Amino acid sequence: MKNLETSYMGIQLKNPVILGASELSSEIDSLKKAEQAGAAAIVYKTLFEEQIQLEDLQFDELKDEYNDIHAEMTSLYPDIDRSEIEYYLVKIRNAKENLSVPVIASLNAVNESSWFRYARLIEETGVDGIELNLYQTPTQFDLDAAEIERRQIAMVTEIKKQLSIPVSVKLSSDYTNILHFAKRLDEAGVDGMVLFNSFFQPDIDIEKESHRRAFNLSKKGDYKQSLRIAGMLYGRVNAAVCASRGVFNGDDVIKLILSGATCVQVVSAVYRHGMKQITEIIREVEEWMERKGYDSIEQFRGKLSDSILNKNDNLLIYKRAQYVDLILHSDTIYGNMQHRGF
Repeated sequence: MKNLETSYMGIQLKNPVILGASELSSEIDSLKKAEQAGAAAIVYKTLFEEQIQLEDLQFDELKDEYNDIHAEMTSLYPDIDRSEIEYYLVKIRNAKENLSVPVIASLNAVNESSWFRYARLIEETGVDGIELNLYQTPTQFDLDAAEIERRQIAMVTEIKKQLSIPVSVKLSSDYTNILHFAKRLDEAGVDGMVLFNSFFQPDIDIEKESHRRAFNLSKKGDYKQSLRIAGMLYGRVNAAVCASRGVFNGDDVIKLILSGATCVQVVSAVYRHGMKQITEIIREVEEWMERKGYDSIEQFRGKLSDSILNKNDNLLIYKRAQYVDLILHSDTIYGNMQHRGF
């Protein structure tokens, strides 16, 4: 047996495979299956502030239905379910109490006060860490990127001060200079960064001429942007880097670790193939390590990162120099394609 242990957010993991936040990570039966399949940790389904706001609105509407009933009844609220935030906190506490692997919460809020309030409530459940989902859809023409980033950094800095549990940030890939933003997060003291989030994107049904809900699963190969940025961050930030989006098999995990990632999060692979895919991924990593003669993850983590390649004066393959190399060797590339019948 090879040593697949790694450390993420200061949390010791038995291997680098984490079940990411999704509907799959919200029910205890699914979580136990993930644990049995070998998942080193789980990120519990994200708590969205919008869903709490909707729940509160529905709650108020239901209360109004009983305004004309006996006064005592309005304090009992027949048929009214528990609030979304309380329900979430109960479920995540239950997950923490019934799983042996680390449980990380996930939060996506809108208002600054909500970030702080919900983060503190989540910490009280006993979770091992919290993942903050930063995302700002452009909706104002007069709000520039610098101001958006300033607010996000200030918010993360304050949450980090208020909490005693490890804090990670799950990033969008849409920042103008992701390296600069990651460096500022690192200076704010975050314990981890996740590259990258897959957000809902709108779609349109042209027959009904209406918006429709699209279920956006990652595709094979979507990990490549995470690989690039992980390779450029390795050795340059103190925060642990977790790769996400498009991680489907052991080969993907090995590539991301070679690039400098500490661990990975899988979601789409489990949706497509079931929890057994976690077991398969771990097996493939172990077999590769055996074949290559590696005894531990740390022996090859970051081996092909930008910082290591620079020290050895190799090609800067994580930067634009790769395009120059592509052009210089295009005759060889196209020659190979012709040879293969393209």
